[in-house]
Order: sequence, then structure tokens, then C-alpha cells
Amino acid sequence: MSFQPSPYEILQTLLPHLRIAAGYAQQIQNKIISLPAKDAGDNFLSAALTDADLSIQTLVEVALLGTYPHFAFYGEEYAQSRNTKYFTSTALGTTKQDYLITLDPIDGTKYYLDGFNNYQIILSILNREQYEAVIAISPAQNCYYYTLKGRGVFKGDLNLDLDRCQPLEISNPRPNILLGWGMAHLKPALEDKYRVIDIENCYSASEQFPNYNGIFSGDLIGWITKRGKFIDSAALAFMAQENGCLVTSLNGLPLTPLHACKNYSYDGAIVANSAQLHQDLLTACQQLITK
Repeated sequence: MSFQPSPYEILQTLLPHLRIAAGYAQQIQNKIISLPAKDAGDNFLSAALTDADLSIQTLVEVALLGTYPHFAFYGEEYAQSRNTKYFTSTALGTTKQDYLITLDPIDGTKYYLDGFNNYQIILSILNREQYEAVIAISPAQNCYYYTLKGRGVFKGDLNLDLDRCQPLEISNPRPNILLGWGMAHLKPALEDKYRVIDIENCYSASEQFPNYNGIFSGDLIGWITKRGKFIDSAALAFMAQENGCLVTSLNGLPLTPLHACKNYSYDGAIVANSAQLHQDLLTACQQLITK
């Protein structure tokens, strides 16, 4: 068996490459134009695609193939990538020691196209059961967050190495809840107690709304997503849980092991920074089910 680096060592090795990706994304943001949209149904947020998505994925693929060629890799733009065929696999491994690296090269592509600063680059390390580590880089905010399983969440300026980041502290978060695409029907059950942002109907190209990463900046106290994709919202849910949030399925149960999921995705997730908020979000979901 070949030597298996730790998740920390993997993040440490890839961080310089991710810094380059972040600088590239920020440099071209005000010049970028969208490419023909991906097929994502009516979800215009997921359909957005740019040169930055494709180029950043290529950069990370080159770094991985040159450093850890035995790792499996699944990037959001795998279908269009010229490098997918060179990886050993795009799937989860068969043991806890087999890592799958996932990447969302631009999480929040529509935000990015509209000139907002809350897009991010998310890279995760998974085994067949669970996440081992996640790093989420915010190029326009010159910072990043990372977590290792059981270690909490750390934040640092983009120029800082992992060991110089500080434990994340959130003071006085805004009482905002984000409802992901397809969850707008839950808004009436929640808006008496919270400011509810229904991204499907509220999104504006002229006014910035929180992305899921607002749970780390203090712009959100929780969210509900209909489909937790491994590359983005599920990875951020893992980070939120490491930072003390309650994270469950839409029926209040613990999230299933990754290998039990289909299409690189959970069937929905609730994320809440308190037990009371989690109960309120869960109640809203259950009311829908019983109707």
C-alpha cells in the first residue's frame, strides 16, 4: 500500500495552489462572462457556468495528478474536464483509508457573475463514511475557513498557513435563515420568528444575499437545503457541525453515511446554530410532510 498522507498534510500541500486559484478568480471577476448554462432545470443558480469554474478545476486537477495521483477525484465540472480520465476513480472508495477529493471550483457562480464577494472555492476530503476535512476559500474576502474531523473550524487570511489560523468565533449573528432552492414553501411557517431568505424568489443581481457560507461570517443562523451536494452545501454542513451547529436530515435524523447517498448528494439537510432554531426548522419541515 502506498503512503497515505493525513488530511492536514493534503490541505497543507494544496493550499498554495488554491491561493493561486483564488487570485485568478478575483482578478478576472469583473471581466468574466457566462458560458452556455448547464442543464439544472429551473435552478438558475446551479446552471451558471464560467471560464473560472473550468480553469480552477483544471488547476486543482493538475496539482492533484502531480502530487497525489492515486487519489480519486470528483469535481463539479468532471463531465467537461480533460483530466477526469486520468484519475483512478470519481467515486468513493471501499475503505475509510481510501480518500475521494471533491471540488466546487466556484461555489456561487451566479453570485460571482453578479459581482458579489461571497462566492468561494470548496475542496473536501472524504472517505466512504464521512468527511475528513474541508477548506472553503473566499477570494474576494481574502480569507479561508478549514476544518478537520473532530478539530473545529479555523479561519485565517488567505496568506496565512494552516497552523497560523485561529479558531472561528461568531458574535451576534444576524437572525437570518436561508431556504435553498425548492424550499420556498416553508417560508410562511418561519417568517414570524426569523428573517427568512427564500433564495429561489428573493435572489437579486443588484443586492447581495447570504450564501450558505454565511453561517461562518455571522450572516446566517441556519439553513434548509433540499439536496445537500457533497461538493458544496453538504461540505459546509459538515463544517458547521464541527463549529457546534446541529445538522440533521429533513426528518431530524442524523445524516446517513456518504456511501449510502446517491448522486453525490444527501436528500436534504437542516443546519441550525441552536437547539431551538433546529426545532423550529424541523417543525416547519414536518408540517409540510403531514399536510
